[in-house]
Amino acid sequence: MAIKVLIVDDSALIRSLLSEMISASPDFIVVGTAKDPFEARDMVNHFTPDVITLDIEMPRMDGLTFLDKLMRARPTPVVMISTLTEQGSEATFKAMELGAIDFVPKPKIGVVEGMQAYRDDILDKLRSAAQAKILKRLPPVRKAVKVDEVMPKATKPGGLRDDTGLIVALGASTGGPEALKRVIMALPPDFPSVVITQHMPPGFTSSFAARLDRLSQLTVLEAKGDERILPGHVYIAPGDQHLVVERFGRFYVTKLSDAPPVFRHKPSVDVLFRSVANAAGPNAVAALFTGMGKDGAQGMLDIYQAGGMTMAQDEASCVVYGMPREAVALGGVHEQHSLGQMPRQLIHHVAQRQHKG
Repeated sequence: MAIKVLIVDDSALIRSLLSEMISASPDFIVVGTAKDPFEARDMVNHFTPDVITLDIEMPRMDGLTFLDKLMRARPTPVVMISTLTEQGSEATFKAMELGAIDFVPKPKIGVVEGMQAYRDDILDKLRSAAQAKILKRLPPVRKAVKVDEVMPKATKPGGLRDDTGLIVALGASTGGPEALKRVIMALPPDFPSVVITQHMPPGFTSSFAARLDRLSQLTVLEAKGDERILPGHVYIAPGDQHLVVERFGRFYVTKLSDAPPVFRHKPSVDVLFRSVANAAGPNAVAALFTGMGKDGAQGMLDIYQAGGMTMAQDEASCVVYGMPREAVALGGVHEQHSLGQMPRQLIHHVAQRQHKG
């Protein structure tokens, strides 16, 4: 059965482009287009769409207000159409908090060419959203527990150890921004270095890093390449390059790669995880979160086979249980945990390895 899509956007051009693009694919049917949330409300009730594309900036009622009302009254998978600006990216991450599944960048100039360039990505995001679960809003993140409170260990001045060789690698896709936010917010300041690949377009990763940096006790930044990887720091792959970890003497450094996409993703979780397996081996702790497809599964198996600790988000707490499922099927996952349990488990396994070190 075709996926029913409702398009909500105040731009007639965007409505036309999306409608034509989506209707051309045989597994979709556009059941309606609305220029504002008031028209959309009636169409939602009449057509019961499987997924909605929703603009953020609209007259009479903005997209965030409508999204909040929609999720309370008739929860429906939503893909946001987001303007690539600082203000637009902040609104996008707020939409993720309210329950949106994913987002598509809306170019400020060259709209027709820009939207066509994202055609395959848009259709993939709509397919993922149609299969996604609308999860209940989770309670506020608990205060981070210091690693030393889990398992006491002598540390260097300042509480951070950089001589253990430990590194934590995280990967995510659909539903990942909110999942990663909750995990990073719950990690303590004395946590080892963290590297992340989240499937996200260029421009949004820098805003995502800045947002996490404001919310967490760790220093979060978009990786620039050739940086020494420090404890208490989080490095996020930029939206148009692969993030690679290499060992340089006793330390790890970031490298950026312009190699082709893997499973159509750039950055790719597989690329990051494989590099961590090669650089850190048994000193790696990895976790794979919600997402569509199989990116990260082979890389997680590599970490598993290199002696690292591997975990996956469980099906019940995933927006899309695709990437974790593939990793489990390959045999590369030691444990599965809910999103709520994941921070504590990461802290636990880091403490265990520090104790052994």
